[in-house]
Amino acid sequence: MKSGIHPETKLGTVTCSTCGTTFVSRSTGGSVTVDTCSQCHPAYTGRAAKVTTGSRIEQFERRRSHAR
Repeated sequence: MKSGIHPETKLGTVTCSTCGTTFVSRSTGGSVTVDTCSQCHPAYTGRAAKVTTGSRIEQFERRRSHAR
């Protein structure tokens, strides 16, 4: 690698604004605030809200019955 073309990295804290989790990571900008992290994101935690509204046909029939 060429020397002198890469930005300097430094230790910074990453803070989650949703759950308040903080951890230390290397960054070129210092401290970072993120909306969701691996501690609170539903894809990582498995606590995703499962919406069971039925199939597309059931949804259509439900809307159609309310319109009458």
